[in-house]
Amino acid sequence: MRCPRMNTSTTDPKPENPIQPHDIWRTLCFIEPWLAVSGDLATELGTDAGLTQLRTWQDAGITHILDVREEWHDIEFVGTHAPEIDYQWLGTHDEGGAQSDAWWESGLAAATRVRDANGRLVVHCHMGVNRAPSMAYRILLADGVDPIEAFDRIRAARPIAAVLYAPSALDHHHRSIGSSDEDRVEAIRTLRAHMLATDVDTMWVISRIREAGG
Repeated sequence: MRCPRMNTSTTDPKPENPIQPHDIWRTLCFIEPWLAVSGDLATELGTDAGLTQLRTWQDAGITHILDVREEWHDIEFVGTHAPEIDYQWLGTHDEGGAQSDAWWESGLAAATRVRDANGRLVVHCHMGVNRAPSMAYRILLADGVDPIEAFDRIRAARPIAAVLYAPSALDHHHRSIGSSDEDRVEAIRTLRAHMLATDVDTMWVISRIREAGG
């Protein structure tokens, strides 16, 4: 399953490519066969809307949810309507800068539990632009994927992903494997340069999602 392709121009989309950020917002985007990123469940639109989306997750084989929103959670909703799904709330801020070591480590532990159970995980925040893709990025790094390849893999699977916290994830990764300060700083510098060269217009993406009710 792949997200639809999107015209990332800040002008009106071309007629042959009408996909907008809100079309991708709550779509499951698989980074790996067992790992997906999405925006949140549409429970604010009512039970029926939330259930419709939850059923698409079940149909895609999702067995575990990792919700990284600080501002909200759907523990009771999922527990009532899909009690067989393992739901973990690992809420964090979306204020820029870095995420804590404890947050990264808890996310990695959650991913390990999913694979030990031969499950399928969706990581989501509100829009699936920064927090959730960044956690997916950290998981790929732990799997030994090259930092630039991991970033490009996420961006290819989910075109609206800015992955703002990728440098924080890479910093944590290098410290966790005992890299030298020189290697760590150089790796982060290279990643930041790549992010700048392949930048997504995050404000445009967020504005389109908000216009659609996000």
